[in-house]
Amino acid sequence: MLPRPLLTTTFALPYRKIPILAIGREIYCDTSLIIEALEHFFPVKDGWGSVYPACEGLGSSWTYKGIARGFASFWVDRPLFRVTTGLIPPSVWRSDFGTDRSQLIGHKLDPEKLAKKIPLNLSNLDLHLSLLEPSFRDSTKWVLPTKTPSLADISLYYQLRWGMDISAGKGIYNLTGGGAKDEGEDVMGAVFNEQRFPGLWGWFHRLEAFLNDLPDRETTIDPDASSEWKEALRATPLLGDGGLLVPAAAGQHPTLDSQRGLVEGKVVSVAPDDTGRDDPTVGRLVGLGVEEVVISPVERGELDVRIHFPRLGFVVRRVEGEGEGAKL
Repeated sequence: MLPRPLLTTTFALPYRKIPILAIGREIYCDTSLIIEALEHFFPVKDGWGSVYPACEGLGSSWTYKGIARGFASFWVDRPLFRVTTGLIPPSVWRSDFGTDRSQLIGHKLDPEKLAKKIPLNLSNLDLHLSLLEPSFRDSTKWVLPTKTPSLADISLYYQLRWGMDISAGKGIYNLTGGGAKDEGEDVMGAVFNEQRFPGLWGWFHRLEAFLNDLPDRETTIDPDASSEWKEALRATPLLGDGGLLVPAAAGQHPTLDSQRGLVEGKVVSVAPDDTGRDDPTVGRLVGLGVEEVVISPVERGELDVRIHFPRLGFVVRRVEGEGEGAKL
């Protein structure tokens, strides 16, 4: 929820979604690009793990990365997310958080209408689970034939885990800033249970146990208590032109972008194509690939940064005129 001074003041970033990744002064937005940046800058050959582990058995040499990315971004993060979001208790939409989300989505949210849609969304969730269930009834350990969980497992797991918790009212007091109580009922349990979907149920708890056994390497800092993290970022050099973009299977198309006025040095706006469209990030184009766009914010923040967005799921537009009153 705005205001977000840590982002708007420090990085001049009005982007409304989470998470945000900072690798030095290169700022990455949207999980789909964040995953690829982490895979690239912290590779397996240097001792890091991967969300694209090797396959086993007949598929040991199968390159499944594109399928895993599509599964995560265009099934789990889109239609399945809309279904689990539709199970949120109506008390959330009656709070200031609900008012803020109306602006983010672009239309007024009616708590009473949304409450009446919960049975429909639960029915749609039942459909999604039915489509997934056959893949787990032949003792398949993970979503794909990998030795350890992949991006496909992680994306599906967190969506179901979050849906179970939020529909039951867990965490909504924090979510709404005290505007709603942590109370609800086990809505998802009516369809997501061991009797109805035993394969998915077994996979879910197997993956949860796997994740719980991983070492916790998270370190939390209070950004208001110390400025050391800012100074550390400030001292980090920006990436050179050759390493600016995360590697992709194809290079930038020679004419498609230039035909739309998307040329290095020009001012562009970048915004999601679903929610948050009214809060675009405007900057000078410094890098453009087939999958990624990089801009330098027009309005400078405390730190001189470059902001990276994926192109899938986002709209990049040339800004007509570069001064005050510029039009998109």
